[in-house]
Amino acid sequence: MPDCPRCQHNVTAQAIACPACGTPLKAFGHPGITLHQATDEDYLCLSCLYHQDDTCNFPQRPYAKQCTLYEPPPSPGEAVAAPRWSLKSWLQRHNRALLWIGLAVICVAIALR
Repeated sequence: MPDCPRCQHNVTAQAIACPACGTPLKAFGHPGITLHQATDEDYLCLSCLYHQDDTCNFPQRPYAKQCTLYEPPPSPGEAVAAPRWSLKSWLQRHNRALLWIGLAVICVAIALR
């Protein structure tokens, strides 16, 4: 079971707020949106993956104490899997462009007859 970031009281994973101190644990009262909170005087942004690669668009950046986008960086021993290229995934990503190219080729072939 997770702990409350403020009082370290054990809470259930679906708890919206800590029953002991009332600290909100889920964003907007929705049990599916985890609300990450800084536990001390530091900000979450200093240890966030999105801040390190400069892709964060959270309005409170770099001074966020609460964040729904927080993603801790991988630990040094944890390997980050590189995305694998495959023909199937490439075709799925570019299916519209291939459709338009195919249509253009057919139209040119008909026009040249």
